[in-house]
Amino acid sequence: MGWLVAGGAVAIVGLAVIVAAVVWGPELISRAEARDSTLGTAPHAAVEGPGIPALGSAGTAPAAITDRVDRAWATATALRLGIPERAMVAYAGAALAVAESQPGCGIAWNTLAALGSVESGHGTIFGGALDDAGRAVPPIVGPALTGTEFDAVTDTDRGAFDGDARWDRAVGPMQFIPSTWQRWGADGNGDGVADPQQIDDAALAAAHYLCHGGRDLRVEADWIAAIGSYNGAASYLQKVVHAADTFAAN
Repeated sequence: MGWLVAGGAVAIVGLAVIVAAVVWGPELISRAEARDSTLGTAPHAAVEGPGIPALGSAGTAPAAITDRVDRAWATATALRLGIPERAMVAYAGAALAVAESQPGCGIAWNTLAALGSVESGHGTIFGGALDDAGRAVPPIVGPALTGTEFDAVTDTDRGAFDGDARWDRAVGPMQFIPSTWQRWGADGNGDGVADPQQIDDAALAAAHYLCHGGRDLRVEADWIAAIGSYNGAASYLQKVVHAADTFAAN
């Protein structure tokens, strides 16, 4: 579950509200199916290139996903797009890592950047920031999912991730609910801990989640289905499409 501020009100988006069927309309699905395409021509996928090469020789992949990323490219791209560099290297590193572990998925960095932007402003929501270690400061914890404004999700983690032993709350810069994190949580920075508040871990987990089920995100219909599995609201999809397209085009 992410947070957005719109018109002075706080709206909540993200994984925490995904307890019902996807709700985007058939016209959007049919349009996507008609535009099936491959990476480089799909409108929401950034073109692969030398900007984010994996470092190291085959079989010696670095433990931290950020060590795969060309820092000069990351610095320039982050500055150009207005993305915090600490988030940028996490998105790029996660895409590179999954390109090796799940080459059929075709996930690109701009998809993860679009989710991070919509979910938490890349960890900067409400004046927060990512520290040098990639942790959200202060920790990002959404409101209790009591069923009043959003679908009710009773506690699944005894408060371990969200501090609430009665209701679940979405956590971290990519806004995972605890039960989803328990299944998909990843260790992106190589410290032996899967922490939803740490951007490398969260970005890698999001990449795995989007790629599951044999999706090929170079295909438009699969890309839309992946975003819909993260949050089924049509308005959410539109926000992610806009962000992904903007990042790919600039």
